[in-house]
Amino acid sequence: MTELNNKDIVAAVRSNPEVGMRALLARYKEPIYWHIRRLVVSHDDAQDATQETFIRAYRSIGSLKDNDLLSAWIYKIATNEALRIVGRRKMETLSLDGENKELFTKAADSYVDYSDLEAVKLQKAILSLPTKQQLAFNLRYYDEMDYDEIARVTESTPKSAKANYHTAKEKIVKFMNEND
Repeated sequence: MTELNNKDIVAAVRSNPEVGMRALLARYKEPIYWHIRRLVVSHDDAQDATQETFIRAYRSIGSLKDNDLLSAWIYKIATNEALRIVGRRKMETLSLDGENKELFTKAADSYVDYSDLEAVKLQKAILSLPTKQQLAFNLRYYDEMDYDEIARVTESTPKSAKANYHTAKEKIVKFMNEND
């Protein structure tokens, strides 16, 4: 299947849902999975949130006004799904022991290469950030989004997205240097 542009994907989902969803999944399934995975850490949670993201996207694609914004729209749905899982996990952790050590002690699962100590340290640094900074960093660094698109995903301004990214980057560098 030839990769369609965003406008063609939206048109395909609206006119022939089966073909359109295949095109949407072909274009966005892997990047959305990894976007979610960086936020929730767990492979199983990331798979669940990815599936729910595409179900929600399918159900609400009719509400998408500007076809060119498909990328930001689907990332926003994915972000909301990931944050729902993170919020639920935090509530479970807080209700169990009153502390939030889980971010640093929870093993992601067998999909993480723990022999790469720098990557593990980077993951810990990113997970230590406030949510807006974590999102801005992940979307810019891993997904290579511009600040306008990050702003649409995070419901902020491009200036705020840029500030969050640069603050996150500074905190990550500091974390990496202090945790040798």
